[in-house]
Amino acid sequence: MYIYTLIVGKDMQKRWVLKPKNNLEKTNKLQEELGVSPIITELLINRGVETFVQAKEFFRPSLDYLLDPFLMKDMDRAINRIEQAIGNKEKILIYGDYDVDGTTAVSVVYSFFRNFHSGLEYYIPDRYSEGYGISTQGIDYAAENGFTLIIALDCGIKANDKIAYANSKNIDFIIGDHHLPGSELPDAYAVLDPKRPDCPYPYKELSGCGIGFKIVQAFILQNKMDMEMAYQYLDLVAVSIASDIVPITGENRILTHFGLKKLNSNPSFGLKALIDLSSNKTGTFSVNDVVFQIGPRINAAGRIDHAKDAVQLLVSKSLPEAKEFSINIDDQNNTRKEFDLNITGEALKLIEDNVILQGRKTTVLYKEDWHKGVIGIVASRLTEKYYRPTIILTRTNGHIAGSARSVIGFDLYEALSECADLLDQFGGHKYAAGLTMPTENVALFQDRFEEVVARTIKPEMLQQEVLIEKEINLTAIDLKFYKLLRQFEPFGPQNEAPIFLSKKVTFAYPANIVGSIHLKFTVKQADSAVFECIGFGLGEYIHEINAGKPFDICYTIEENNWRGKKNLQLNVKAIKF
Repeated sequence: MYIYTLIVGKDMQKRWVLKPKNNLEKTNKLQEELGVSPIITELLINRGVETFVQAKEFFRPSLDYLLDPFLMKDMDRAINRIEQAIGNKEKILIYGDYDVDGTTAVSVVYSFFRNFHSGLEYYIPDRYSEGYGISTQGIDYAAENGFTLIIALDCGIKANDKIAYANSKNIDFIIGDHHLPGSELPDAYAVLDPKRPDCPYPYKELSGCGIGFKIVQAFILQNKMDMEMAYQYLDLVAVSIASDIVPITGENRILTHFGLKKLNSNPSFGLKALIDLSSNKTGTFSVNDVVFQIGPRINAAGRIDHAKDAVQLLVSKSLPEAKEFSINIDDQNNTRKEFDLNITGEALKLIEDNVILQGRKTTVLYKEDWHKGVIGIVASRLTEKYYRPTIILTRTNGHIAGSARSVIGFDLYEALSECADLLDQFGGHKYAAGLTMPTENVALFQDRFEEVVARTIKPEMLQQEVLIEKEINLTAIDLKFYKLLRQFEPFGPQNEAPIFLSKKVTFAYPANIVGSIHLKFTVKQADSAVFECIGFGLGEYIHEINAGKPFDICYTIEENNWRGKKNLQLNVKAIKF
């Protein structure tokens, strides 16, 4: 087994980027209305909060602010068709993708509608034999088993040919997707997607599970039922939002806020079983904890075996039942981690042993026995390590399959388009993609992709950046300031935990190394208080800090809870002398 550590150190200095200052008149006006500090005001404006009303909604999220689901194009058609199917006792198949977003979406919709309809099943395609999205095999299963309505979640917006095939078999489709549609929508009975050009739904960034939640919400509204029946699934919705890395803004922020509350107080049986397996049992789960502790376990089912195991867990009707299913999920996650460790170690060694690979602006690696279920994770890890567009390839079902990841600002999809003649197929978006190719094209593709990226990528894109919200003096940090920062949570894409810059700080007490590579130290600035700091992976700076030189730090502010003692701590992201 290979043991690896991914560290970005002095050999790969991060680029510090300070956000530009906001319009002074706008800042002063909002500060006067709110009566908060200029720092808090600027953080709000950076997040699009520019009025007293917007600030009130931001700081005091309410389920009353959730949008009317019937604003979504085709929602009325979808609900009427579902009611018709229930009334006529038709068989309904809930169909979803095999990742966290897809499995939670299926779990929400299936769990809700099984309360009203017995002719209900769920279907998740096999990652290896069927691939992503709507499959012919899934439609054939529906036809052979008498299903006349399929509700597809987190997939289907580009499945025009598959929907036409289903129509030929007299199966109606309701598509509930959140991905960008193609130039022509599929001929489904209803197409729910805020990103379709003619959809007036004001918020465009729902997760696939969020679309499923809106279906449940619409059914409840139309049938004048208690909306608490929908709110019981908010923990699953929050898990989908966190794991699918969608923006935590607007409606998503409300759903995540209340979803995390439920997750931490009264989670569903399936999520409770996963929480009990995690290393954070005694703490409060944040978005970050969901991403690193719950999401990977749910994903592991589809990566190692079959994602229906994850749905089976998430729709459990009792805790003992959920705990039984969770053991299998945890075993799959342990297997996934072992594959991940081994393949990442092998991939890193291939680069370390090859001077040509080290000097490239891309990483494209192939080994025929690498497990397809984890090559996306490995691509992400190597992107983090070398910070350049990365593709990991393996052999599966007689062809080469690959998973690609990009760096901030570089359009991976466009680069792959210039290699299209070497590929059987490819799909994805700017920062992540999947592809297949004939075996004989691997070497040609490695060279072509390198040529395209080297020609088009800007040098600064190959240097990881730290986006700093504001330079502040350490004297600005106190408990009141931190409590206001906490009200910006939940943090996530487009509402990240603010990173601050403080210049010419000095150590208060000598620094020391913890865990072999991490740095534990203290800082002060002029007449400020002394702050404890943790710098993950920054242990190499210990000698310079202890030499007493002034230095600059960029950091987030957090509360450290150690053995019942709480204090403010700076989580230092980078150091400059």
